[in-house]
Amino acid sequence: MTVRLTLVAAGRSSSLLEARFDDDRPLDAMGWHEVERSAPALSPLAAAELRYCSPSARSRETGELLGLTPLVQPALRDCDMGRWRGRTLREVAAAEPQAVDAWLADPRAAPHGGESLLAFIIRVGNWLDTRPVGDGGSALAVAEPGVIRAALIYALKVPPHAYWRLDVLPLSVTALHGHPGSWTLVLSS
Repeated sequence: MTVRLTLVAAGRSSSLLEARFDDDRPLDAMGWHEVERSAPALSPLAAAELRYCSPSARSRETGELLGLTPLVQPALRDCDMGRWRGRTLREVAAAEPQAVDAWLADPRAAPHGGESLLAFIIRVGNWLDTRPVGDGGSALAVAEPGVIRAALIYALKVPPHAYWRLDVLPLSVTALHGHPGSWTLVLSS
């Protein structure tokens, strides 16, 4: 059962420096404009048999603005950051530098009381491996950049610390081809 899964990064809800853990803000004015501007180029993605999105406001809005009418998938929520929720990395690093260092160094660490990076990657990977698409079918998901990074780490079977070496930009498109447990990254022009 080979499928094609296209992952679309949600539009922006804040500038990078203002990004907050577990941020559930809707698209900001720039994000809204970028999605509207990208819609014609991304409109062929609506042909996917199944269309999903993460539960965040910006993912839902991105999917709706692109005309995808996606189904919300709780498993595609961003990493649970526990007591760090709603704070920026800069704020947390100033208040808890050792905890941030531990979190960045050890994928099993969860000093914030939420989900470890490894648990997050496994959760997203389990979702990836359970898409009910027929052989040769296609699915699409609009999700937070962190969710797409987790999906790539899982699909490519690379060490979890590689998560910190991936940048997923708003409205970028990533494609995977394969079946549960055996995914290939598809790069196209």
